Amino acid sequence: MKEDFLKYQAQTTPHPLGLEVSHAKGSYIYDIDGNAHLDFVAGVSACSLGHGHPKVTQAIKAQVEKYMHVMVYGEYVQGPAVEYTKLLARLLPDHLNCTYLVNSGTEAIEGAIKLARRYTGRSQVISAKNAYHGNTMGSLSLMGYEERKSAFRPLIPDVAFVQFNAKDQLNGITEKTAAVVLETIQGGAGFILPTDGYLTEVRKRCDDVGALLILDEIQPGFGRTGKLFAFEHYGITPDILVIGKGMAAGLPVGAFVSSQAIMKTLQEHPKLGHITTFGGNPVIAAASLATLKEITESQIITQTLEKEKLIRACLVHPLIKEIRGKGLMLALLLEKKEIADYLVLTAAQKRLILFWLLFEPRAVRISPPLTISEQEIRQGCDQIISILNAFKPTAVN
Repeated sequence: MKEDFLKYQAQTTPHPLGLEVSHAKGSYIYDIDGNAHLDFVAGVSACSLGHGHPKVTQAIKAQVEKYMHVMVYGEYVQGPAVEYTKLLARLLPDHLNCTYLVNSGTEAIEGAIKLARRYTGRSQVISAKNAYHGNTMGSLSLMGYEERKSAFRPLIPDVAFVQFNAKDQLNGITEKTAAVVLETIQGGAGFILPTDGYLTEVRKRCDDVGALLILDEIQPGFGRTGKLFAFEHYGITPDILVIGKGMAAGLPVGAFVSSQAIMKTLQEHPKLGHITTFGGNPVIAAASLATLKEITESQIITQTLEKEKLIRACLVHPLIKEIRGKGLMLALLLEKKEIADYLVLTAAQKRLILFWLLFEPRAVRISPPLTISEQEIRQGCDQIISILNAFKPTAVN
């Protein structure tokens, strides 16, 4: 199977990890030889309820028996999407009451950019250095990391960048700015938290000049940081909220959420301001609804902060310089890239799944399913410490 994978399926790097998957359950992924691999990554934060959560799979099966795709998004009234968006509106601040369902986080960012430009009549979009919002052309244009995007220029025009957490750069947000797009917690940069009231100042500046604030919660959303959405930690709300990843516990999905007044601008002049065939797919909406109910009706969110404390307590080692992030969106910052690579690759051999971050080569991701048990956390952390204890630096630095 691996030969065919490399021969017929397009690759993103020259050397994929290549785990041959048989099945997955709970916090484990099983290879074709029956070995269990403890998952400390959760599909890069997507499998929020682990693998094969019974309430999600039951919802999927029940919907498949009724109907799957019936019409392009926004034309037919389909129960799962209506129920989901209604529940989401009830859980969000009052002005975030209208949801556009799409297929992925990056498409949600595209829709949010278009919405902001359409509503404000302005063109400039401001993003942050070392930002990651996806890989389609609009989202790529917001990536503040030239090495990853230079090969694909020209990108969309009128995009400017500020340093995340640098309040002295906020004067760059002006009456020409349609929107400021920020990750509530910077992901690819190394799980960087906003500090010193930064988001409050961004919110105020946007209000002062009439720009919209778009917060990308594709990764930190849905309980991963100990709140349903990470912006709740910081006492502010966005004009447009972008979500995805853990939204459907492992199925491809995304959405952007705003007020009815803002969202209506996509309906006319021109009509079909944003369209999608499979957005709001009833099977995925059913999975999203089951996921949201389980996250908000159980103790999962509260337990996430306790699990963070356990991980921080277990992962004390001289080679770990810092643990960044919040909840179960954590990054180990090692002394240097060599150690991070050694940890990820050695852990894979020992059947512990870890992964890198996009722009910080010294960082190792820890973003397990929110349902992971304390025993599984201890088991994985013990392996990490054991691997780091065995690390021997190479002669060449």
